[in-house]
Amino acid sequence: MTTVSTVRGPVEVDRLGQTLMHEHVFVTSTEHLDNYGKGAWWDEEFRVADAITKLNAVAAKGVRTIVDPTVWGLGRYIPRIQRIAAEVPDLHIIVATGLYTFDELPHQYEHRGPGLLIDMPDPMIEDFVRDLTEGIADTGVKAAFLKCVVEHKGLTPGVERVCRAVAQAHLRTGAPITVHTNSFTQSGLPALDLFAKEGVNLAKVVVGHAGDSNDLDYLMKLADTGATLGMDRFGLDLYNPTAQRVATIAALCRRGYADRMVLSHDAACFNDYFPEAWDETRDALAPNWRYDHIHDDVLAALTESGVTGEQIERMLVFNPRQLFS
Repeated sequence: MTTVSTVRGPVEVDRLGQTLMHEHVFVTSTEHLDNYGKGAWWDEEFRVADAITKLNAVAAKGVRTIVDPTVWGLGRYIPRIQRIAAEVPDLHIIVATGLYTFDELPHQYEHRGPGLLIDMPDPMIEDFVRDLTEGIADTGVKAAFLKCVVEHKGLTPGVERVCRAVAQAHLRTGAPITVHTNSFTQSGLPALDLFAKEGVNLAKVVVGHAGDSNDLDYLMKLADTGATLGMDRFGLDLYNPTAQRVATIAALCRRGYADRMVLSHDAACFNDYFPEAWDETRDALAPNWRYDHIHDDVLAALTESGVTGEQIERMLVFNPRQLFS
């Protein structure tokens, strides 16, 4: 039986159950937190307890797995996630390796690599593969997928190098890829083109934030490559209101694309973009941007729009399982 690495260890893919394919536990800058947060807006014990409460609540809705693409650039810190996972026994948490940048590389990678100042194998590839095969730092927790970004700036030299490193790590390990994209600039297309040229199996790629778009031609063009559409920002109405997201998914289901969509919110228990008043700011700007919006509101709306129970099961259970198989 195929297994997938989670924070608590390997799990058979058939036990993943209902899966939200793009959720964060925390989004932070570790330097921001360490230098300005402690004693000000960050209370470690409160935030850990709050996350345990929120994740147990979504598990009570029937969710059995969340896939967390928090990597370097978003504040990945696995020991904290291990503490939380130990207190949320009914939920699996799958973590990622990769790099989150819209443009330039971190200086730690900028000058090291083939043909660079320090001519050596690309250290990004080695780091990503080690996270997937040996574990992250000294935690013993293995990443199970790769994460990169192609945003509105497109394939800048830094972004392109990250994407190629992610592609090579995929080829070495078979790990699936989630690529954050900008639907308004349709950056999913150059991302998939790059991956295809690198030899990536596009059936193992999730085009993150595809659900911000209602352009069916764009979405079908992505899905026709074999890639999976990340309909993964439910509740973030600033980008696309829930009613329009639902209508787009229903239209794609009618066209036969239920086997190439996954659902999620891109939510977090805490995000330090608004550190002093995160919960209040989120409630004011995006009150439905939470882990349970899909189960509380979206599934019923999809059903009313003609999406069948079998199609919902495919998007929530079968498609995530296939990605990790």
